[in-house]
Amino acid sequence: MYKFSKVFLIIFSLFLLSGCGGGFFKRSDVKDNPVNVNDRVRKNIEEGKGIRFGIGAKKGGVFDFASANELWRASVETLDFVPLVNASYSGGIIITDWFNGGSADNRDLKITVRFLSNEIRSDAIKVIVHERICANNVCNTSLIDSKISSEVQLAILKKAAVMEKKGIDKLVKERRKKDPRGGDKAIPADQQ
Repeated sequence: MYKFSKVFLIIFSLFLLSGCGGGFFKRSDVKDNPVNVNDRVRKNIEEGKGIRFGIGAKKGGVFDFASANELWRASVETLDFVPLVNASYSGGIIITDWFNGGSADNRDLKITVRFLSNEIRSDAIKVIVHERICANNVCNTSLIDSKISSEVQLAILKKAAVMEKKGIDKLVKERRKKDPRGGDKAIPADQQ
């Protein structure tokens, strides 16, 4: 019985392996595959094979909705007076570079805006202000809780609310052009 099961297992394994020969290993010929590495990479990308990083790599996705988000646009416009170090919509964060408000030569500020929601409301963003004070080439950085963060947050929220209202007004105006009777539905093509 043991001998029979051993022979059956070997025959069954050979049967399985014979069916896999064409699927696992594909014959490759020089005329089918370019010898030059750059040509081979270009061919693979055109065929949708492989991944490419670095220069010339295509982006993974299209994130064109950042321009439609009023809260994001308002934040960028509010902080346009200072260079941005990081502005990542997908990461939900904006970080400014260190800047001097002009009041003291040795005091610099950095503002970080974290997006917690896409809705325009008071808890949708968190504004964090860091302070750097330098004296004799020695700098100390600390998180400060000042009215600057609440003023920046309020300015962003106000600007976002105005942008949203303008967007809604524009949509209403476009819909009224489609339906002069003032209804919610567009006029069917046969009734125009």
